[in-house]
Amino acid sequence: MLFGFFLTLRAAGLKPGLGEFLALIESLQKHVVIFSIDDFYILARTVLVKDEAHYDRYDRAFAAYFKGIEQVFASFDQVIPEEWLRLEAMKLLSEEEKAKIESLGGFDKLMETLKQRLEEQKERHQGGNKWIGTGGTSPFGNSGFNPEGVRIGGEGGGKKAMKIWEKREFRNLDDDIEIGTRNIKVALRKLRRFAREGAPDQLDLDGTIESTARNAGWLDLKMQPERHNAVKLLLFLDVGGSMDPYVKVCEELFSACKTEFKHLEHFYFHNFIYESVWKDNRRRNSERIPTFDLLHKFTPDYKVIFVGDATMSPYEILQPGGSIEHWNEEAGAVWFKRLTDAYPRTIWLNPEAQDRWQYTSSIKTTLELLDGERMFPLTLDGLSRGIRRLSH
Repeated sequence: MLFGFFLTLRAAGLKPGLGEFLALIESLQKHVVIFSIDDFYILARTVLVKDEAHYDRYDRAFAAYFKGIEQVFASFDQVIPEEWLRLEAMKLLSEEEKAKIESLGGFDKLMETLKQRLEEQKERHQGGNKWIGTGGTSPFGNSGFNPEGVRIGGEGGGKKAMKIWEKREFRNLDDDIEIGTRNIKVALRKLRRFAREGAPDQLDLDGTIESTARNAGWLDLKMQPERHNAVKLLLFLDVGGSMDPYVKVCEELFSACKTEFKHLEHFYFHNFIYESVWKDNRRRNSERIPTFDLLHKFTPDYKVIFVGDATMSPYEILQPGGSIEHWNEEAGAVWFKRLTDAYPRTIWLNPEAQDRWQYTSSIKTTLELLDGERMFPLTLDGLSRGIRRLSH
């Protein structure tokens, strides 16, 4: 079984060596882990994966190979009550029923009511329309429905939560993903502007021939700097939450950008831009980069691409404190305007289908901040149009 897992990781592009595989077997023989699929997951990742950037690729290969095996290990655990492992399924409400559910009356009222619920509630709750729990139509909890709410634990799905109160773990995008289609790179190449920079470490064949001829046949080698794409690019990537379904296409775009642009800086954000961003999702809570630092560090000749679905509560864009993960002193729209003023050549690539944009208020708000014409769908045609806009 382990040899098949080893081959699966190699097929996924992780390339663990035979030495690492033998080290894993030796660790199992010495009972470093036993009777725990979670412990084995961590051990195998530690031994077989050489680069943290490949953790997401490892996770997908692991999940595909060991699908269903957690049921085997379930019999070893007789402690957790079954009722606490089940969540009430999301209610199947008709459009008429959904229309009857009223929001609480705005952001401030919502947060005030949540504080009151936290003080009053003393136990776990399922269903209903008032208490914090699962299912139901309460504005607080998860796995239910409410047009404005605070997701607490569990999984979302409606893309309408105004706050998320749980520890979120986002993964970095894998910049080694092979591009599924050559056309993505072709579209990016329309943004290239070549220049020779750096040390003269490449043979200048034409210059060598000309100089040798002028030197009566005596060989006279001429060197020149490597030819690079001189375009400078800042790439801002929305990660986590509603962007999870679009990881693959974002990784393809990220990988292509890493290939095509020497002067590339990438940063992550969640839902919308605020006073700070980050480079590494594993350290996003401890190693954040102030947005003001970016404005002072990178010159106006940088071009900027935002990648995100722009699908969120409008409060996250327009109101101080609207961020679902922290208290932002200034609205996201203020920070976004600072960036677009500093970098006039800015576009937004949206993986959400364009025919849905008009039905999502946050997308329409973002479009207004982009003068109504600088958001493009994350398709080959949209990417080509966006690149043409950046080139002008």
